[in-house]
Amino acid sequence: MLDAHPGLGSVTGRCLVEPDLREDPITPELRFSPVPGPEWLPGPALLGIMAGLTMVRVRAFRDVGGFSPRMWLGGEEELLALDLAALGWRMCWREDVVIHHAPSKLRDPRRRRGLGIRNTLWTLMLRRPWRSVLRRGAAVLASAPRDRTTVAAVAECLRGLPWVLRERSVVPAEVEHGLRLLEEPQRKSAARRYTG
Repeated sequence: MLDAHPGLGSVTGRCLVEPDLREDPITPELRFSPVPGPEWLPGPALLGIMAGLTMVRVRAFRDVGGFSPRMWLGGEEELLALDLAALGWRMCWREDVVIHHAPSKLRDPRRRRGLGIRNTLWTLMLRRPWRSVLRRGAAVLASAPRDRTTVAAVAECLRGLPWVLRERSVVPAEVEHGLRLLEEPQRKSAARRYTG
């Protein structure tokens, strides 16, 4: 697919979670993506990727400088995907690309949740207009448990503000339009719950 479509930066596949190979809850969000895309795109257009489920064109990955080392783990793909989109790279989902995922049993779910919240807030501030930052940031925090993990994530986010403001570069209007179309499906998604 990447060879056939030079403007395609990534292809994300369908995730089957081991051991019972059930479909990951993120799948409907990808399968029914409302993001508009060109007719040549070989699947529903996306504005996000999932690292373990996605093939990324090496040139596109290098064009955006890869993953931000500040993000580490937990939503780190979101910033990379927005940077791909900002440069004009297209992303799509394919039903026939299937990945089996065996989640690690050796993970700290609270720390992982905290990193996800922090990274989501950072990505919002790095790439979205301030009105969208406030709206989506409020939605993210409203969906998170009111506990020490969430407070710690917000504190980490605020400590990173000097870096965020220095690196802030808002996505083009076309990308922002697609992101706004995704807000309702993301709000309803069973896969986007800050638990742990």
